[in-house]
Amino acid sequence: MIEIHQLTKRFARATAVQQATFSAPAGQAVALWGANGAGKTTIIRCILGLLSYEGSIRVGGFDAARQGKQARRLIGYVPQELGFHDDQPVAEAVRFFARLKGVSIGNVDEELARVGLAGCGGKRIRTLSGGMKQRLALSLALQGDPLALVLDEVTASLDAHGREDFIGVLSHLARDGRRAVLFASHRLEEIRALATRVIVLDRGRLVADLPAAEFLRQRAETSSLHIFLSESVRGRAVLELRSRGFLAGVNGRGIYVAVAPGRRAEPLAILSAARLHVEDFEMLDGFDSAEFVKEQP
Repeated sequence: MIEIHQLTKRFARATAVQQATFSAPAGQAVALWGANGAGKTTIIRCILGLLSYEGSIRVGGFDAARQGKQARRLIGYVPQELGFHDDQPVAEAVRFFARLKGVSIGNVDEELARVGLAGCGGKRIRTLSGGMKQRLALSLALQGDPLALVLDEVTASLDAHGREDFIGVLSHLARDGRRAVLFASHRLEEIRALATRVIVLDRGRLVADLPAAEFLRQRAETSSLHIFLSESVRGRAVLELRSRGFLAGVNGRGIYVAVAPGRRAEPLAILSAARLHVEDFEMLDGFDSAEFVKEQP
């Protein structure tokens, strides 16, 4: 359904995405995985026609650059940041967006019920919780029954309860087999619940395309090394480790580094060779890239 070949996007001298090739066929839920700056949102914006790019993107056979209108008609999109009129009733918002899209929606209550908002049509949007607003955004994305659903870090602003509920709704949609689902994420619970395949991105490069089960197995075997350094050198330490192939990020009083078995001492040796003083360190079991995205160097 979504086919991407040799996608490259540059911003002045910076390359945000470099020669990425992958697909999201109907019946699969494909995750774009990576820390902030990995290229996830840039890829999504290229698919939506919001950015020019090199390479090719096809949605349902339509060229996203040359046949953008036809390609976008096949896509339902849920952004990370929502923009609603807070005083508008929910049912009115559903009808308004349907008119904008030129689609017929039938019964509004039925549209809302399939995303868990049954009985909410008369409520003002401002009264909805964050999770309920995300469900409303999902309902709008599903108008016209699109063949591809694209989601950009849609649980990032939700609390744990809201995130769990929303993932439950998405899981049902991802398993119905009728559409392609492409979603950006850095949370392992979303991969477990939703993904068929995982596209791993690192600074704009596609470094792996794995079945979700294999991706999760590898993450279970990977540990996190929490290294404490002075604030003045943390950014340099992260860049030094990334240049040697480690996933690393600034976090709190130090930095986190993802380390595989047999390489757990290597980051410390790299920092020592770079004359970066390590104050202390601890080894943590497991790995979740949410640890790596709280701050950037």
